[in-house]
Amino acid sequence: MTAPGGTGPIGPYPARVVTDEDKEAYDKLRRRLLWTLPSGLYVIGSRAGERRNGMTLNWATQVSFDPKLIAISVEKRAMTHELVDSGKAFSLNTIAREDRALVRKFTKPVDVDAGTMTLNGVSYHDGVTGVPILDQAVAFVECEVRQTIDCGGHTLFVGEVVDCDFQGTEDLPVLRMEDTRMSYGG
Repeated sequence: MTAPGGTGPIGPYPARVVTDEDKEAYDKLRRRLLWTLPSGLYVIGSRAGERRNGMTLNWATQVSFDPKLIAISVEKRAMTHELVDSGKAFSLNTIAREDRALVRKFTKPVDVDAGTMTLNGVSYHDGVTGVPILDQAVAFVECEVRQTIDCGGHTLFVGEVVDCDFQGTEDLPVLRMEDTRMSYGG
């Protein structure tokens, strides 16, 4: 973990970490350890007005059974942050493990073609809240934002499930972060 702007390691540190060299080594250890936490790899659909986006994301989890709540953590500088914050909704699209190349199409803001309903050439349809849902997704969960929590460089958006469905075979293996060479996290 490096401070915003790449200015160096971020604390706090345990008492055994004293020197700058210790801090660098501890940061590397912490990144490696956090990288081992299992996580999925998804495409988040977002919309505000006529602006739409899809973004690769790996920080997502269910946080409540009653009501059914999903939380996603989105970097504040991302276009998706702006759209989820303004539009108050998002979709969480699960991707088939065999379609791992698909998530790379969503690492930067997308080209939207509203006429053909594609995001970077990938077909989508609008969900009940208007956010894009990828037609190629194995399944989707669509949520309306109920709460936002400031988490430093990210915001945790907590959304209530308003629609969901399997769009493919229910038991199809879905993509996980460790299935790729992507290295976001820690």
